Amino acid sequence: MIAVLITGCKSVKLSEAEQKQKLGEYYAASEMYRKLYRKTKPAQKELRSYIAYRLGDCNRLINNLPRAISAYSNALRYDYPDSMLYLHLGQVYHSSGRYADAIKYYKEFLEYVPDNAQAINGIKGCEAAAEWTAHPTLHNVARMELLNSRRSEFCPMLYGEKYDQLFFNSTRGEVNKDSVNAITGMKNNAIFVSKKDEQGRWQKPEELTDAIATGYDYGTPSFSSDWNTMYYTYCSDDDIDPRTAEIYYSPRSSASWGKGQRAGIVKDSVTMLAHPAASPDGQYLYFVTDAVGGYGGKDIFRTRIYANNDFGGMENLGPEINTEGDELFPYVRDSATIYFASNGHPGMGGLDIFKATLDTLGHWQVTNMGSPINSSGDDFGITFAGAAETGFFSSNRKDGRGWDHIYSFDYPTITIFIEGYVSDNDENPIPNSVVRIVGKDGLNVKTPTKPDGSYRVELERDISYVMMASAPGFLNQNFELQTDAEEKNETYYVDFYLSPIDKPVVVENIFYEFDKATLLPESKTALDGLIKILNDNPNVTIELGAHADRKGSDAYNEKLAQRRAQSVVDYLIDAGIDPARLTAKGYGESVPKTVTPKMAETHPFLPVGAVLNETFVEGLLPEQQEVADQYNRRTEFIVTGLEYNLK
Repeated sequence: MIAVLITGCKSVKLSEAEQKQKLGEYYAASEMYRKLYRKTKPAQKELRSYIAYRLGDCNRLINNLPRAISAYSNALRYDYPDSMLYLHLGQVYHSSGRYADAIKYYKEFLEYVPDNAQAINGIKGCEAAAEWTAHPTLHNVARMELLNSRRSEFCPMLYGEKYDQLFFNSTRGEVNKDSVNAITGMKNNAIFVSKKDEQGRWQKPEELTDAIATGYDYGTPSFSSDWNTMYYTYCSDDDIDPRTAEIYYSPRSSASWGKGQRAGIVKDSVTMLAHPAASPDGQYLYFVTDAVGGYGGKDIFRTRIYANNDFGGMENLGPEINTEGDELFPYVRDSATIYFASNGHPGMGGLDIFKATLDTLGHWQVTNMGSPINSSGDDFGITFAGAAETGFFSSNRKDGRGWDHIYSFDYPTITIFIEGYVSDNDENPIPNSVVRIVGKDGLNVKTPTKPDGSYRVELERDISYVMMASAPGFLNQNFELQTDAEEKNETYYVDFYLSPIDKPVVVENIFYEFDKATLLPESKTALDGLIKILNDNPNVTIELGAHADRKGSDAYNEKLAQRRAQSVVDYLIDAGIDPARLTAKGYGESVPKTVTPKMAETHPFLPVGAVLNETFVEGLLPEQQEVADQYNRRTEFIVTGLEYNLK
């Protein structure tokens, strides 16, 4: 039926429109299909649906989304008999940011092709887009008005050891001012360059007019590691056969770029090769092709670069990166990190920029860069200023014509610190103390504390760390920390209070029932802290000593204290501490507390060094006596050995 209708429609040159589309001249074909559609009567449903579908395809491929949606909707209205219509409707609604409509048509397509990865990933991308938009990364993104024009600009690439030159493509050029690209309807692309002045400000870009420049379409520049070779995409002009993109290279000599030469990656001139990206180590050239051996659409390959611009065989980067959709515009950051654009992985719409990192097992881990780097439009062609988290990319966001423009980006430095003090139990700085930190990110540092006992170490986000504070004459203390995954500046505070080896240490907040040895529940936190000290120092043995105040007989207090000390020891044993490391001792009122500087600071009526024996306490005021009695009613431990289990 379609064949008959086509034959009967030669007066409106349907065959010419089809030929233009076959040649990849989508803009020219779309203009012809528009005229054909208007001339076709509504009663000719089959022909109208056929033309509308092809009109939708052409507009989709040149990013004229409003016209693509309108054309596909007309094809649907006239019952175009191809399930791909639902997939393409999903794609254009997806690229327009109309995610609910996109999901609807993706699901309708899956009824015909249940396992289609493009539709499945399309739905995933639509659902994730809301999350990415609601929780954007910290990237600062800005449209570079100085670099942009009323035309189209894309594929920026930083150049030079100081990254102080920016090359990019634009259709505003004078070299190609009389050309009209039948693919896009715009002028052919020229290469422009902007340079920084002495103050580091970008200057107005100028068109590159060296010998490399031609009257045809060229762009997507990339540079060798020594900055003396430019690789770029070149498209010749041909009115008969499809226009095949090829990779060319231009040598730099005497501060200018020489005439381009075809890169001999393949022998034929029919295979499409585009979007070259040289690796920083100079070993590989990454590129895009739809050659046999791919995974569908256009895939990213690489080839080894040899001397004199000879090239090795083609290597596909594999299904972790390449999909049934298109993977385009690679950028190689280092040997284990590449960036690329894709419409096959789950994304926000159109082309999204992805980061791929090579793990220790040799697998690529692919991550969508999220908003605001990505949008519902096409986002692609990223470049970085070396190791800095700043650079440029291209996007057609918020451009109703679907034209691309240059955007800058930078990622603010996220700082995460751990800081605090190392002190003794009386909060005095400990000289010669050290904090060691070991992290799952490979961090392993030992930092001495300052004279005031302070320390400060920079960490990474979303990492587990183990810390240990130590000092001569003191027990070690460990601490575990998990930094937050959220992208924000953060400072964690951890203070260490180390227990001395050579004198008793009061275990604060251990409580017993009145006149009994039964531990109260409120004691659990303090007892668990004591367990941690013993686990942090597995070679230490201790004596648990319980003390009483002056009330009651000496014999009674000593027995009660012994039972209380044993209660603490029993608690520790029940928690897994070896009984051989523990000794219980009831001192009763025989070892009254000696006033420390900390006690005197809190209670000025207690002079430093005073012994809170019965004579001293009874000389105080009644309310002061109660304070002194509380200090005497205490549970302490003292280290009795440092060599447990060391044999």
